[in-house]
Amino acid sequence: MIKAGIIGVTGYTGSELLRLLLNHPQVIIHKVASRSNAGQPVSLVHKHLLGQTDLVECDIDARNFTDCDVVFLAVPHGASSALAKELVAAGVKVIDLGADMRLRDIAVYQKWYQAEHAWPEILPQTVYGLPELYREEIVKSILIANPGCYPTSAILGLAPLLKAGMVQTDSIVIDSKSGVTGAGKTLTPQSHFPDMNDNLAAYKIGAHRHTPEIEQELSALAGEPVLVTFNPHLIPMNRGILSTITVKAKGTLSQKVLDDCYQEFYRHEYFIRLRNQDNLPNTKWVQGSNYCDIAPVWDERTGRIIVVSVIDNLVKGASGQAVQNMNLMLGVEETSGLKYNVIYP
Repeated sequence: MIKAGIIGVTGYTGSELLRLLLNHPQVIIHKVASRSNAGQPVSLVHKHLLGQTDLVECDIDARNFTDCDVVFLAVPHGASSALAKELVAAGVKVIDLGADMRLRDIAVYQKWYQAEHAWPEILPQTVYGLPELYREEIVKSILIANPGCYPTSAILGLAPLLKAGMVQTDSIVIDSKSGVTGAGKTLTPQSHFPDMNDNLAAYKIGAHRHTPEIEQELSALAGEPVLVTFNPHLIPMNRGILSTITVKAKGTLSQKVLDDCYQEFYRHEYFIRLRNQDNLPNTKWVQGSNYCDIAPVWDERTGRIIVVSVIDNLVKGASGQAVQNMNLMLGVEETSGLKYNVIYP
């Protein structure tokens, strides 16, 4: 059995990790930690888990977790790099669900996150944990940067087009809408119920911290620098991200060419489900699951491709993808503990 630890267990991603790992046939949750609930049962915070686990949280200290096989870091940016450095030195495999390990250039990280980094020299070597793109590297790695939720939906939606060189790289527009859990558990004026409910709000236009992460990975796929216009929105629901991506084709295409491109690129991917214009992805159809549903649509009139990509932001956008990475790192069947049916309606 795999002995797993979770540092930063009290947030939404920590809660989702508990849900998934408690039902994973090869995992024992060995230790969990947080600052706000140390010394108390984890079910005191995650009340839906009463009777499912008797775990008591410990303090956030890497030394408490050196007897784990793998540790998930679900802490804010700026807080995970020091923990990761200490755990990796002790031979523990680490999956960082925060932002500290995602950007390979420390100057870019400091510009967008305004935070110090305890281990900048590791960034060029850190593996970006998107299994559909980096599976072989993940298998061999001891440290994984789990992707952000918005980037997961955008990168998976665009990867086949950029890898095939079918689109212009200077006019990509990503319009994304996320449920409120993506904003985290700490209450803000934007996520306060009277402001969020019955409302649709754009935020951080041109300034969202996931922008350089998206551009980094799309540039690697395209083999040239890619700039995107990223427009995030908050919608009054708990879970889900829907990204509508518009990009200009390099030449005249057809719907069949698009369909063939996506079918070939994702032909072996269990968690990618391809849809079409008559069956466009809905967030309800992935809720609670690790699926990413994608539909590429050819707009002959404008010469543009519109891609619709949906995920559950807490599963494929965070904790489910982290478990998928853990499975690969530790030699477990990649889908283990993740074959949950969608929660519908």
